[in-house]
Amino acid sequence: MSASAVHSLWTTAADPISKIDAPKIEYGQLSPTLIVIGAAVLGVLVEAFVPRKSRYYVQVFLSVVALAAAFAAVVGLAAGGYGTTKAHIAAMGAIAVDGPALFLQGTILLAGIVAVFTFAERRLDPEAHGNRVDSFAAQAASVPGSDSEKAAVKAGFTTTEVFPLVLFAIGGMLVFPAANDLLTLFVALEVFSLPLYLLCAVARRKRLMSQEAAVKYFLLGAFASAFTLFGIALLYGYAGSVSYATIASVADGSVQNIDPALADTMGNDALLLIGMALVVMGLLFKVGAVPFHMWTPDVYQGAPTPVTGFMAAATKVAAFGALLRLLYVVLPGLRWDWRPVMWAVAIVTMLAGAIVAITQTDIKRLLAYSSIAHAGFILAGVIATSPDGVSSVLFYLGAYSFVTIGAFAVVTLVRDAGGEATHLSKWAGLGRRSPLVAAVFAVFLLAFAGIPLTSGFAGKFAVFKAAAEGGAGALVVVGVVSSAIAAFFYIRVIVVMFFSEPKADGPTVAVPSPLTMTTIAVGVAVTVVLGLAPQYFLDLASQASVFVR
Repeated sequence: MSASAVHSLWTTAADPISKIDAPKIEYGQLSPTLIVIGAAVLGVLVEAFVPRKSRYYVQVFLSVVALAAAFAAVVGLAAGGYGTTKAHIAAMGAIAVDGPALFLQGTILLAGIVAVFTFAERRLDPEAHGNRVDSFAAQAASVPGSDSEKAAVKAGFTTTEVFPLVLFAIGGMLVFPAANDLLTLFVALEVFSLPLYLLCAVARRKRLMSQEAAVKYFLLGAFASAFTLFGIALLYGYAGSVSYATIASVADGSVQNIDPALADTMGNDALLLIGMALVVMGLLFKVGAVPFHMWTPDVYQGAPTPVTGFMAAATKVAAFGALLRLLYVVLPGLRWDWRPVMWAVAIVTMLAGAIVAITQTDIKRLLAYSSIAHAGFILAGVIATSPDGVSSVLFYLGAYSFVTIGAFAVVTLVRDAGGEATHLSKWAGLGRRSPLVAAVFAVFLLAFAGIPLTSGFAGKFAVFKAAAEGGAGALVVVGVVSSAIAAFFYIRVIVVMFFSEPKADGPTVAVPSPLTMTTIAVGVAVTVVLGLAPQYFLDLASQASVFVR
C-alpha cells in the first residue's frame, strides 16, 4: 500500500472530525454554580497545603465568601432579567436559566450560608485538652473509641474537610433544579448526594450511630439513584434524546423528523410512563415522601445536627425544584397520568408524617417526621399544575428552609454530659431554665404547625389555596386534618418546655458563639417577617414561577 493511499485514508477519516463545533458555554449565566464549585476545589487544596492550625479559619472564610458571591451573582442575573424576559436554556441545552431556577438557587445559597455558620460553631462542647471542638469527629478515618481517635482528640485535630464537602453538595444542588436534560439531572444528583453521605458519618459524639445513619442513607440513596438511571434509559429509548424539550415534544406528538433507528420504540407510551415513574421515584426519595421516606428519621437522628439542618432544608429545595421542572416542562401533556399518583403520594405522606410523629420521643426524629409531613404539604402545591402552584411551592420552600435550619440550630444548644440532649423528657422545664431558647424554639414549632403570623401559615395557605383552585379540594381537606394532627405534637413540645418541672439532673443550655446566634436570629427574623408581611415575597415567587421551555 503506497504512502499516498495511507495518507488519503488518514485525511478521509479525519475529515468529519473538523466539523465538531466547540461548545458554547455562557459562563456569566452559570456563574453562581461555577463560583461554588471553584471554591470547593480551592477548599480541597487548602486541606492539602495550609497548616492544620489555620485550616479552620481559611475554610470558614472561603465558604462564606464563596456562597455570598454566588448569591450576589444570582441576584445580578435576576436583576438582569434572566428570571423573566431573558430566561433561556444555557450551556448547549443542559441548564435552564429562568425564574424558578434563580429563585431556588438563591434560597439554597442563603440556607447554605446560615448552615455553614452552624458547621463552624466551636463553643458548645467543653474544651478538650485545651482545644475548642466542633460537631465533627477529630479524625474521621479512625475507628470509634480506638487509640488513634483518642490521640487525634488529644492533639486537637478537627475535620475541616466538611467545608469543601458542603460546597460540593451546594454546587450539585444549584444545578439540580436548573437541569434541562436528564443526564445533567443525574450528574447533579450524584454531586450533591455523595458529600451528604460522607457528612452524615462524621459526628463527634455517638459516632457509631452516625456511621450507621450514613450507611443506611448511602445504600438507600444508591438504590434510588439506580431507579432514576434506569428511568432515564427508558425515557431515552422513548424519545431518542435526554433533553427535556425533545421528550416533551415527542410526548405531545409535535416532533417531526424521527430517526429511523428509533422508529420502533419512539413514542411507545409504556416506556414513557415506566421511565417517568422511575425518575420521579428517585426525586420523591430525595424529598422524603412516603413510601420512600424510611431513611429520613434514622439519618436525621444519627447525622451531626448541623448536617441534619442543612440537609433537611437544602435537599428539599433542590429536589422539589427538579420535580417541578420535570412535571411542568416535560410532562404537561400527561397531567391525567401523573396527578392521581401524586394525589395518593401526597395524602399518604401528609397523614403518615403527622400520625407517626405523635409517637416519637426524640426531638430529631420528631422533626424528621415533621419534614415528611411538610413534603406532603408541598406536594399539594405541585399537584395544582398552575403558575400559582409553582409560586406557592417556591414560597413554601424558602420559608421552610430557614425555619428548619433555625430549629436544628436550637437543638444543638441543649446539652448534657453525653453531648446533645435530644430525648424529649430532657427538655422538660427548659422554659424556666432558659426562657429565651425555649421561646425561640416555640416560634419555630408554631411555624411548623402553620399557626397564623408565622411563615408556616403563609406558606400553607398559599399551597392549599393553589391546590383548591387547581381542583384538588379533597387534598386540601386532608392537608388541614394532617396539620391539626401535627399541631398536637408541636404544641406538646411547647407544653413540655414551659409547663413541666425542670429535673435536677436536666441538661444545660450552652452559650453559642455569634455564628449560631446569627443562624437562629436569621431563622426567627425570616419566620416572623414572612408571617406578618408575606406579600412582597409571594409576589417575588409569582414573578419567578414561569419555566422556560
